[in-house]
Amino acid sequence: MPARPDSPPSRALARIFSPTPLRAALAALWALEGEIAVSLRPGLDHHVAHTRLQWWREECRRCAAGEAQHPLTRELAIAFAPAGTSALDALTGLVDTAVWDLAAATFASRRELSAYCERWSAAMVEPLGRLLAPAPAPAALRSIGRSLRELELLLALAAEARAARLRLPLDELAQAGAAPEELARPPWSASLAALVRARHCSLRAELAAGVNALAPSAQPALRGLVVWVAITAAESRRAQRLLPRAFAGRAPRAPLDGWRAWRAARRAAAGRGLSVARHGGGGELRHGV
Repeated sequence: MPARPDSPPSRALARIFSPTPLRAALAALWALEGEIAVSLRPGLDHHVAHTRLQWWREECRRCAAGEAQHPLTRELAIAFAPAGTSALDALTGLVDTAVWDLAAATFASRRELSAYCERWSAAMVEPLGRLLAPAPAPAALRSIGRSLRELELLLALAAEARAARLRLPLDELAQAGAAPEELARPPWSASLAALVRARHCSLRAELAAGVNALAPSAQPALRGLVVWVAITAAESRRAQRLLPRAFAGRAPRAPLDGWRAWRAARRAAAGRGLSVARHGGGGELRHGV
């Protein structure tokens, strides 16, 4: 399955550097995610959107039961055949997060935001480990998936806010003295920019810890995921440097991203994780490699 035309650089490069089994699984998962997201298209009748999402929820369940009907879920079942379709038991998480977004629901606290990201991770990232023997520790993949998803949301913070989807918890916005509507109108205040900056730094550190917690024996097969993390972290650093202006999101690939991806894949192939820079006692990805 070819990469989607609008694939961000992090995902496109992740696919390129993945081994064949993981490449097929990623491509199928991303294609399904994109098809489900059509229900969020502006102007689509709300009833139609809910009907589509309900059908996809049932189809995800059928896929996990080995009874897929749609071409995309059939491809997904084929990609995960070595692990068994039970690896896709949490696939409905892609629908759960889409339903949340369709309702323009807000996150009252970090606990709610983390639950949202973990639901996505259970559907998108954690199944990848089931393709490996031995499979990585679920906690490491869950941590990677949760932080990766939140960082992707953070990179599109202003655009998502303009679509009535707030990607920062309301209690943290209140503590920063920022009104929710401010997210859609960058450049942001100093206090809001500080909050966003802190989240970028924290999420990169969490991603570094998650990747480096993977067993060296599992890293070669998961090198595409490691590349996805490394390039998303590079985008995060570029977004942080722009503050208080907002990152445009889905920017063209930076000149060095191909090199960063190659370096990250090479380290993962050797089971050496990602290099980490130390800042005030906390570690985070350095130069995406």
